Amino acid sequence: MTITRRNFNKACLGALSLTALGGNARAGAEQILRKAIPSTGELVPIIGLGTNRYGVGDDVEKRAVLRAALARFHELGGTVIDTAPMYRSSESVLGDLIADLDIRDGLFVATKTDKDDGAAATSAQMKASQKKLKSATIDLMQVHNLINWQEALPVLREWQQEGLVRYIGITTSRAHQYEEFEKILRQEELDFIQINYSLEQREAADRILPLAADRGAAVMINRAFGGGRIFEKVGKQALPEWAREFGCETWAQFLLKYAIGHPAATLSIPGMTKLHHVDDNFGAAHGRLPDSAERARQESFYDAL
Repeated sequence: MTITRRNFNKACLGALSLTALGGNARAGAEQILRKAIPSTGELVPIIGLGTNRYGVGDDVEKRAVLRAALARFHELGGTVIDTAPMYRSSESVLGDLIADLDIRDGLFVATKTDKDDGAAATSAQMKASQKKLKSATIDLMQVHNLINWQEALPVLREWQQEGLVRYIGITTSRAHQYEEFEKILRQEELDFIQINYSLEQREAADRILPLAADRGAAVMINRAFGGGRIFEKVGKQALPEWAREFGCETWAQFLLKYAIGHPAATLSIPGMTKLHHVDDNFGAAHGRLPDSAERARQESFYDAL
């Protein structure tokens, strides 16, 4: 049987409750760890929500499950939600769920542009995102996987100047784009970058993450679970006892705290489609993050598997 996150954490989550997150939901929300966006100092929770699996269209039952997860995310203090036109109907689904829950004012909504046929197409896509997300202002607009970034970034800056976009950035989850990514980060003033980083995929730490810190860009981490493959590697092993010293109760928290523990990282955006995903991941937003020595120990532990 393929080992999945669900297999790993189902038993652990029986012990993970809102009490463990601070006594109750609102207390937990007040106590979660936050980091600052360098360009403004605005604080955001270190756990956000990735939504590449929210493209469920009009399926009522699937929407109900996502609504419950989104409600819990907000209840526990989550604010940053990352989506994209490329994620099928995710923008529309999110727009409907956020409106139904009446929580837009408490959220930081990020989406992307991926048009490769000129500035006009980029602007049209961003207008479509506004409509789907039911939001005149987008908190963060990003160029998805560097697609047409030369033409897209000027459009993003124009929208930012007009107050329609608060922050701008670029994204990738592909190591073969790192060289170009680094070049753009060096020459452009960006509020955010989004990049893949995990115990399995550490290349970003060599140059990209330190450069982001030097350039004053916030770092949104995607694929902190390495696309789920890490769960296969750790197998059925017990979480090492020393991981509890920095507040880990599950493998998901171990992996998230490693990624967000990098000094340049601002937050991570794991996918959360179920209530137990939300409860588990938000465990990583409590306690403390591992220091450099503890992160090195995490790397050694993983490499020895």
